[in-house]
Order: sequence, then structure tokens, then C-alpha cells
Amino acid sequence: MSGNKTSHMASVYDEQVNQTIPEYDLFHGQIIDLISTYNDSPSVWLDSGCGTGTLVIKVLDQFKDTSFILADPSVDMLSIAKTKLAGNNRVKFIGSGSLELDLPGESIDVLTAIMSHHYFDTEVRKKDTENCFRMLKRGGVFVTFENIRPKFEKGAQIGLERWKRFQLAHGKSEDSVKNHLERFDTEFFPITLGEHLHLLREVGFRVYEVLWVSYMQAGFYAVKS
Repeated sequence: MSGNKTSHMASVYDEQVNQTIPEYDLFHGQIIDLISTYNDSPSVWLDSGCGTGTLVIKVLDQFKDTSFILADPSVDMLSIAKTKLAGNNRVKFIGSGSLELDLPGESIDVLTAIMSHHYFDTEVRKKDTENCFRMLKRGGVFVTFENIRPKFEKGAQIGLERWKRFQLAHGKSEDSVKNHLERFDTEFFPITLGEHLHLLREVGFRVYEVLWVSYMQAGFYAVKS
């Protein structure tokens, strides 16, 4: 993956993502609550597909003894993240997606990946998730939020209509909403809740759960035993 495939320019990403993804801000709260419950003092936290660094900014003060690695294939996204986190010596930046990351095996306590794997087809998504599993320490936790596909076609129709209504209600134009939703199954490729859980099991996780669901997005976590 040579660059971040979001439809939003890096300079307006923080503003537009909340108009596009329902309850996006709640993703971070769910992640923070989960990690603080499971391991309130991780040594190393990798945020893959970090975008503009918003998640790490939110957790720096709470996880005072944690070192953070922010990775993203987009030069522009990473540049904004570097500016927002300038001067913090607990943060390292890598210009790479999680598929290409070559960090040592079993080196990461927490690995987060928010809205970054749904651009991959089935084969590449599996390879990406395998690499995330490889990098985690035993007992480490992987947390991912993604677009999801409803189980039934009728459910997909209803879900897309709800997603359209959300975006229109939050100030996006008819054309921009139409363009975004046309990317479903053409530029991003959602899988069902069941397929997500199967994938986590297939790559080696023995503990894997649904964390959160809303509209056509869901969060999952998995622990490497």
C-alpha cells in the first residue's frame, strides 16, 4: 500500500472524518477504555495507519510510561502528525503501512489499526493481519476498527441508506456522499462481523472479541496468547 487511500486530503482529514464516519470520536474512547482495563502500562504502543496522530495525542497523558510508534504510508498524514506531536520524545514515526512494517517480532504490547485494513482484498488483508500478529508480544493486544458488511443484502441496503442520511445531516453535499458510498466494494472492501472474527482466529489469535458496533463500522480486539 503506497499511500493512505482515504478520500480526504490530509489537511482536512480531522474535520471531514467526523462528517463521514458515524460516531468516529467514540472509537478512541472505546480503545482507551479497553487498553486501560487490560494493560494500563504498556511499554510500546504501535498505532498503524495513524493518520494525523489524533489517537496518540489523546492517550499520551494517560499512558505516561508508554513509548509510541506512529506509522502511516501517507507522507502528508505523517507530516501533520509530526507537527501535532512535535517535541515529544516518547513518539517515533515510520512512513509505512502495517503490511510493510518490519519491526521485530514480539516487540509490541498494543497495536491499533483504525479504518486502514478495509482497503485490502481478502488475501492482502490476511497478510496484513498476520504481520500485526507477528509484531505483538505474547499477551499483547490488537485493536482494529473497520467498515463492516451486513450479513444480508437487504441489511447492506439499509445500512448504506443510514450512512447516507448521517453524512447529509452532518453537512456533506449530495455529490460527496454519492462519491463516497460508491467506493463501497470498489475501493474499500468490507467483510462481515463473522469474517472478521474468523480472520483473527485464522492468523493465530485465541482470544478475539467484538468490541463495538454502530452503523456499518465495528471494533474488534484480540489477545496474542
